[in-house]
Amino acid sequence: MNSQISIHSVKQLFRELLAFLKDTNPEITEVWFSFEEIESILGYDETRLRTIIYDLDSISIQKGNYINYLVIDKISFIIESFHFIEADISQLSALLDFKGFEALIEEILRLNNYKTIRNFRFSDKSNFKSKTSQKRYEVDVIGIYRNYILFIDAKQWKRKDSFSAINIAANLQHRRAIALKKNPEIFSKLIQNLLGNSLNLRKRLPFILIPLMVSVEDNSNKINNNQIPLVSIYELNSFLYELQNNLQYFKTLQINKINIQKRLI
Repeated sequence: MNSQISIHSVKQLFRELLAFLKDTNPEITEVWFSFEEIESILGYDETRLRTIIYDLDSISIQKGNYINYLVIDKISFIIESFHFIEADISQLSALLDFKGFEALIEEILRLNNYKTIRNFRFSDKSNFKSKTSQKRYEVDVIGIYRNYILFIDAKQWKRKDSFSAINIAANLQHRRAIALKKNPEIFSKLIQNLLGNSLNLRKRLPFILIPLMVSVEDNSNKINNNQIPLVSIYELNSFLYELQNNLQYFKTLQINKINIQKRLI
């Protein structure tokens, strides 16, 4: 942090920008403000802002139409806010629509060294039968680290949402994971997309597929009736950090073989 600026100044800026961002379109993840707007509403001139944001990743000054703008990346802003303000996570997540919420989850995974992909779609070519007879699936976010594969369904649920609805959705996510396991060709292509072809994938076997739900708020339930993790976005970082120690409590699927370029590994 720039020695000329106090932590108090940074915290104050984040609190004021949070209130300012609440009125922006949740579909937009990068917001541009003119300095006339910032100075008239927040009272900061460009010189002071440059000093405060010097070490920040989420706030920058960029030129457009021959003048400078203050630019805020909402995804990075939310993540940096965890360090500077004690805002309710629902306030922060409300800055985003569902696509932005998925992008926030993906960014937290990346910061924890996961390779990621969003909105992964696949057709079920196996003989897997389900009560819904579903043959096409979509997974909001997939992340892989070492041999752990997180299979994430992102939900902007609040505390008031019923456990019954959450429980059903979590079981459906488990069903999607089973369908992927039963389609080894599709799974192999997914691994190639995430990790490339040049790595020695043999050392990563077996892959551990972990279906889970990530929601906006913590509704006090950490797991569903089928041992599917229920994780709030605020707890996602600690969940990733403690995953290996807690894996025994979760429903997982083990994949022992993959088919890379028509060769069985």
